Amino acid sequence: MTALALIFTLAAIGISETVYLIRKRIASEKPVCIIGEDCTKVLTSKYSRLFLIPNDVLGFLAYIVIATISAFLVIGVEPVSFWNFVLKILIITASLISILFTYLQWRVIKAWCFWCLMSAFTIWLMGVIILVSRVI
Repeated sequence: MTALALIFTLAAIGISETVYLIRKRIASEKPVCIIGEDCTKVLTSKYSRLFLIPNDVLGFLAYIVIATISAFLVIGVEPVSFWNFVLKILIITASLISILFTYLQWRVIKAWCFWCLMSAFTIWLMGVIILVSRVI
């Protein structure tokens, strides 16, 4: 139960991160970049979309689904084994995609985006929870 609560909390953090980025993108405003050279360079690069969908929107949707599934598991919505499997696959997939995007920032774009790194760290923490938890 604690592992699911942590995943739900991290999903809520991820939702707030991505909502911030979506709002800034829609308003054509630069996000505050606490670390790194220029968040805008990363957020406007040719790698800022996957399957023609902005990465912030994909992240938002992933975090919403993760939060929903973790809530389903807490309250025991059947089939629990199916939701458990979907949650694991989603978090593993998102973690791998985050590794790719972090690599792109480091080696290809050569700029760091605080919000992108924070989102990657958030999803990686979920992955660690999945790996060390026996509940999920």
